[in-house]
Parts: sequence; C-alpha cells; structure tokens
Amino acid sequence: MTEDVAGATFMAAATSSPELFINLVGTFVTEGDIGVGAVVGSAVFNILAVPACCGLFAGTAVALDWWPVTRDCVAYGVTVVLLILTLRDGRVEWYEALLLVSVYLLYLLTMCYNTTMSKRAKGLWKGIRTNSSNEPGENSPLLKSGGGDEGRDDVEEGKQAFADEDDISDLSLSAWPKDCGRWERAWWVLIWPISLVLYLTVPDCRVERWKSWYPVTFLTCIVWIALTSYVVAWMITAIGDTLQIPDSVMGLTFLAAGMSVPEAVSSVIVTKQGHGAMGISNSLGSNVFDILLCLGLPWLVKAAFFPVVPNDHGVIINSRGLAYSAISLLSTLFALYATFLCSRFRLDWRVGLTCLTLYAAYLVFASLIELNVFFVVNLPTCEVPT
Repeated sequence: MTEDVAGATFMAAATSSPELFINLVGTFVTEGDIGVGAVVGSAVFNILAVPACCGLFAGTAVALDWWPVTRDCVAYGVTVVLLILTLRDGRVEWYEALLLVSVYLLYLLTMCYNTTMSKRAKGLWKGIRTNSSNEPGENSPLLKSGGGDEGRDDVEEGKQAFADEDDISDLSLSAWPKDCGRWERAWWVLIWPISLVLYLTVPDCRVERWKSWYPVTFLTCIVWIALTSYVVAWMITAIGDTLQIPDSVMGLTFLAAGMSVPEAVSSVIVTKQGHGAMGISNSLGSNVFDILLCLGLPWLVKAAFFPVVPNDHGVIINSRGLAYSAISLLSTLFALYATFLCSRFRLDWRVGLTCLTLYAAYLVFASLIELNVFFVVNLPTCEVPT
C-alpha cells in the first residue's frame, strides 16, 4: 500500500473519529445541526487550514505527486455533490443516507486498484507531456531540501525529534519539568490530571509488557474519544444556546477547528518527514470519511431504525444555510487545486499563506449566512418559559 492510499484511508479514518462521535451526539442526543456543522466546518479546515499548516510549518518546500492530489480532489468533489443533493430539501431520507455509506465502500474498493489507475493516468499524462519523466514517484521521499544526504539527515532529525518528544511526555508524568519556561510548567500542571487518568486507564502498548494489549488500548481510546466528544458537543450546544448562536455556527467555527486538530498535527508530522502526499491525502481522505460515513452512518441508523415520527423514515436538518455552506465547499476545492496548479504541485509557505487567507474568508462568509445576514436560514430560538 502506497503512503498516499494509507493517508487517505486508515490515517483518515483514525483522525476523523471525533467527527463521527460528534454527529452521533448531534443526531441522537441533542437532535440539532451541530454534527453537520462540525463535519462541514472540519471539511473546510482540512482542505484549507491543514495544507496551510503544512506549508507554513514544514520548514521547506515539499514536492507533491500530482496523481494522489488529483485523485483525492475528484473523490472529494463527488462527495460534496452528494452532500449538496442530500441537504437540498432540508431532509435526509434513509435511502439517501444508505447511498452515502455505499459510496464510501465503493471509494475503499477503488483505492484497492490505486496502483493500476496511477500507472494508466501517468501513462496518459506522459503522452501529453514528454518531459514528465523527472516527476517524483509515489514511493520516493517527496522532501526537496538540497542534497540527498542532507535531505535524509533532515528526515532522520525530524523522526528523532518526535521520538524525543514522546520520551519527554512519558517522563513528565512523574517528574517535575526542568530546564523549561514558565508556560511549559503551567501546561504540565494543567494537563497532569488528564495524563494521570489516561495513564491509569489506557494500556501503553509501546511498552514490552503491554504489547499484546493493543486491542484494549484501541477500545479504551475509542471510549475516551466518545466521552470527550459528548462533553464537548454538550458544552458547545449550551454555550451557543446561551449566547443565542445557532448550532451550525458553533459547529462551523469552534467545534470544527477543535475536532480537526488530529488531522492538522498528523499531516504536519508526515510532511516534515518528507511524505507530502500522505499529509495532503490524509486531509482530503478525512473529508471523504467525514461526509460519507460520519454523516451517512448516523443518519442511516436514525432514519431507518429510530425515526422521530413513526413510519417517517427521515432526519430533519434545521438550518437551511448548511446547504449553501456545502455548495461553497466546491469553491474551496477548486481554489485549493488551482493553488497547487499555480505552484506546480509544490507545497511551500506561499501556498500555506494563500490557503490560510481563503480559510478565513470562508469562515466569515459561512458565519454570515448562518447568522441570517443575507437571508433567513435559521429560525429564532424558542424561549423556555420560566
């Protein structure tokens, strides 16, 4: 399996689990749009803010292979079109949700034939451009930082740096941090209770004696993600209700950015290690997973087995503005691909700054729509009688 396929499937599914639990809470518990808003908002975060972080923090220009980027952009474009068609009438039928889940399974099946499709696509491209033989291959390191030895040294130093960070995090639980500033010590005190609880409940399968416990580690991590997602969704809903801010706005902004931190961190790490295709494929693959499975699966279960009204197998979407936000997702996709075309598929600080500017513009535009600035899409919140 090539690195870009791994990033678009396994890595994307692992880093997108918070979005799945958030939409489960929004669909079954709060019965609001916070899950949809979080997924739509995190989709924009992944497609613009994550490449921005990779470009700004990679430290050097990263050459991207055009095939994984093009493949994932096409898959994401098809996914967004399906989402727009699903949200067009403010109601999700059970068969529409089933279609989303089925398309994701088809997406995974297509990924199994990635090597064959890549060879054919590159063969056609070579027929158009005869000078494309100098393009980097999928299996070669994509970090361009000068000489070969120097590039390898940079990658090894990056890996060693992350290993050192892991060692520090392991030791910091039982030892007072030394040789660091006030902010680091304050952060250590702040997260110490959380670190202690996780240390006591999650077996560290990196340690030799806990290696065979990796299924327990996996399950306990899922439980903790589910619990924290519930608490975050409940708090965001309560804060938005207190400030009379629609759930969709809170999901598009605060919740989306918070839920997408795993994608940003993992993408920056692999990009620093020279695997730019894996970082970008992770962000785009996360979007496909978020829309097709994180939205489609809870909608399917809710509509088919737990309808609000008997014999009415559908899920109501309260905000009409989410359909417009979903339409604007296509514009962000075109903007990202156009940016890569202009930079000749090189990820550097210029691309990062452009993506960051586009992300800020989208947040302003989507929030204004959800706040009824242009037209009414959210009805006023009903006051609870005292």
